[in-house]
Amino acid sequence: MALHNDLGKWGESVAAEYMEQKGWYIRHRDWRYDKTDIDLVCIDEDDTTLVFVEVKTRSTADYGRPSEAVDADKRRRIVQAATAYKMMSRKENRMTRYDIIAIVGTPETQVQIEHIENAFNLLDVFEDYHTKRR
Repeated sequence: MALHNDLGKWGESVAAEYMEQKGWYIRHRDWRYDKTDIDLVCIDEDDTTLVFVEVKTRSTADYGRPSEAVDADKRRRIVQAATAYKMMSRKENRMTRYDIIAIVGTPETQVQIEHIENAFNLLDVFEDYHTKRR
C-alpha cells in the first residue's frame, strides 16, 4: 500500500477515535457506494443527526489545508452516496449533515484535528453542479 494510503487510513482511525471521544456512534467506516466511499457514517452524541464525514489527512499543511481537497466533485459524490445510504436504510429518520475532519500530522508528530461541522449541504452541491454545467 502506498504511503499516502497508509496515512489516510491512520487519519481515519484518528478521526473515528476523536468522534467516539465526543460521544458519537460510528455506524460504518469506509462505506462504499459505486466508486465513492464515505469515510465515516456516524450518529451524533444527541442521537438526532446522521453525519457523513469526509476525512482528509496531510502530513503537513505546507500545501494548504486538507479540507481544501474536498472539491465540488467530491462533495457531489458524497451526497450521491449518502442519498443511496439513506434509501437503503429506509427506517432512518434522523437529520442529515455533511462534515469534514481535517488532520495534519503523522503517527510520529503532533496531530492537529479540525472538525468542520456542516461543511457543505445539499443546496451547495446542487448550485455547484448547475454552475459548472453552464
